[in-house]
Amino acid sequence: MRSSWHSLDRIGVTFDDERLVANAGLIVPASLSQHLGLRELFDQRVDLGDAPGRANVGHKAMTVIHSVLAGSDSIDDCDVLRAGSTVEVLGHELRAPSTIGTFVRSFSWGHVRQLDAVAGEALARAWQAGAGPADPSDPFTIDLDSSIHETYGLQKEGGSRGYTYVRGYHPLYAFAGDDGQVLHCRLRGGNAHTARGAVGFLKESFRRVRAAGATGKLRMRADSGFYSAKIVTACQAAGVEYSITVKLYPNVHAAISTIPDKAWKPIPYWLEDGADVAAIDWLAFKSRTEKGIPCRLVVRRTRPTPGSQLALIAEFSYHAFITDGDGDPVELDAWHRAHATCENAIRDLKYGVGLNHLPSGRFAANAAWLTLNVIAHNLSRWTARIGGLDTPNPADQDEHEPHDRSHRQAFVATDTLRRRYLVIPGRIATSARRTHLHLPTAWPWATAFNHMLAAIRNIQLVT
Repeated sequence: MRSSWHSLDRIGVTFDDERLVANAGLIVPASLSQHLGLRELFDQRVDLGDAPGRANVGHKAMTVIHSVLAGSDSIDDCDVLRAGSTVEVLGHELRAPSTIGTFVRSFSWGHVRQLDAVAGEALARAWQAGAGPADPSDPFTIDLDSSIHETYGLQKEGGSRGYTYVRGYHPLYAFAGDDGQVLHCRLRGGNAHTARGAVGFLKESFRRVRAAGATGKLRMRADSGFYSAKIVTACQAAGVEYSITVKLYPNVHAAISTIPDKAWKPIPYWLEDGADVAAIDWLAFKSRTEKGIPCRLVVRRTRPTPGSQLALIAEFSYHAFITDGDGDPVELDAWHRAHATCENAIRDLKYGVGLNHLPSGRFAANAAWLTLNVIAHNLSRWTARIGGLDTPNPADQDEHEPHDRSHRQAFVATDTLRRRYLVIPGRIATSARRTHLHLPTAWPWATAFNHMLAAIRNIQLVT
């Protein structure tokens, strides 16, 4: 027996209200986009020539970016913005998925480079508006990394198996060390070696950060896939401090064995007397260069977990990296280990925006999709920074944290921003020739939403 009062079968459902907005919270990042002049920037910098999708580049690019922020991860999902009165909160015209598909397929590699220039200029404008470092003269950390983006079709141009034996693409990324902003990106084939093209990519990243307004010392950190004499030389030529993980080659083991016992300094660890750090002068890449490159070899040793198999055969496990930094090895080790936080940004790119897969069979189209999604990711980061959602978390800082505060910033992931602030149902109403957006009462994050929107509306138009 069913209760008639509680039966949901009695509720009628009709899709008939043109004033409703499914993702009304998009008014916040859309307002930021408007203040930064993103749509006009696309129109000015991207010239598709005689390609079929050449017209109204700005409207099409912004359709992709805002649909991604609403949760789209494919071209067909761009239709999510065309329901009800959503266009009223976006500030630009919308395009159908078929038009968006033609648009991204019209890109050549040269057009993708034009899109890269838009991403760089957008970064500079956002930092000018307040989304950059709190003090531009402070040291600034750049995290260099790459990731495999899996694909499932066999007709993806450039989609192939690499060292992970996963079919896909292998793009390069340069992240801001404090909050996961993507400073630069570049799509590569799936079989690309980790460090392929990294030297030129790093040089462009350094120039982009400087152009955006960072005036302090630049510091670059990377994992062992980027252990290369050419990368170190590029950092030295640009005056950038580097920190790169080293695989435990025989010569590294030999160097570790020369470290005297008194040189090891204890660091916080869950085991008592469980971890230490030491540093020695070293010559890296002696087999690749005539004299080698002088640097410091910083080594962390940890005791194996009691009762584990490793504890039966080894007293310590080791992790080493090279650097030209002059700081205390304990601080350098803590700063270098913070490189792992860029994995949060990679996860956000794959599952927060639309980079879980790349939709086209054409390489250049996928490169354009990558850049547009990176801009969407950055737009969510800029919205959180300018809107006051990001705050330093004292609980994340230990006594050995380096002074550049490279990993203290709280990270508001895109899916969290979307769930709390973007996918809010709303209704457009017009009264006395003024448009008003009505949002649900008792929304848990209404105060933060209003503060964020007010902060963004106070930005002077950036051109």
